[in-house]
Amino acid sequence: MEFYLTAIMLGLCLSAMALGIFITMKIFNIPDITTDGSYTLGAVMTAVLLTAHWSAWSVIPVVMLVGALAGVLTGLIHTQLKIDALLSGILVMTGLYSVNLTILGRSNVPLLNVRTVFTYLHPFSNNIFNEALTGLLFIAVLATILGYLLKTDFGIAMRATGNSSSMTRALGINNDVMKIIGLAVANCLTALSGYLVAQYQNFTDINMGIGIVITGLGSVLIGDAVIKWFNLRSVIAQLAVVLVGSVVFQLVLAFTLSVGVDPNLLKLVTSVMVLLIVSIPRLRTLRA
Repeated sequence: MEFYLTAIMLGLCLSAMALGIFITMKIFNIPDITTDGSYTLGAVMTAVLLTAHWSAWSVIPVVMLVGALAGVLTGLIHTQLKIDALLSGILVMTGLYSVNLTILGRSNVPLLNVRTVFTYLHPFSNNIFNEALTGLLFIAVLATILGYLLKTDFGIAMRATGNSSSMTRALGINNDVMKIIGLAVANCLTALSGYLVAQYQNFTDINMGIGIVITGLGSVLIGDAVIKWFNLRSVIAQLAVVLVGSVVFQLVLAFTLSVGVDPNLLKLVTSVMVLLIVSIPRLRTLRA
């Protein structure tokens, strides 16, 4: 039972990244690979500042800022240099590997003797329930703020930019600025996922972000399937489904491990799962 609770907890930590990928993939139709670098960047800044005796709460603004800056850099390369969005993300993600390694100073930093964000609330005797409560509250606040933002006039302009850039351009909206802001918000959320995961697993590793975009994409695709199935129009409902998709994705991976699959094959299992999620709707379309 505790094994699956751990999977749920990890899904909660990664759900902030899923919200970020939802913004880039489903609102702006931008395949943003910066995720791999900004996720690690958030974890790296968390490790460095916590070991420097910063409080877990004071680290949050710094993590949000560096994540947003990574997104802004990708956005500027894409919009100002007219480089494909996918390539822009790859360039920034590759550069961030060196930046992360330089900041961290070594490949791995343990966080065993620092006070993390998960140690402040302890209404339950079982520590994993306390961690889950903290994770739920943290993600609920993020999702509420993001949902409110997307329902404002500015948020509607962002969504309209992704749906029809020619229409928004005719209305006087600067599409380039909207894309840059969207990428900044998305990578800010991704960095917060790195912040949470680093503290939950009590270490930061320079390679922890490799392939993490696939995990986020799988979560978003699960949520997107439910959104289309029930024809959800509410932004809040769509965000909630994406959050649930993140937890479900981790539960499926946990079940895979529990039935005896070699942990070394976990990345392969993850890619196969995402492939299945993507291909099943297309196979149904072909049969129809």
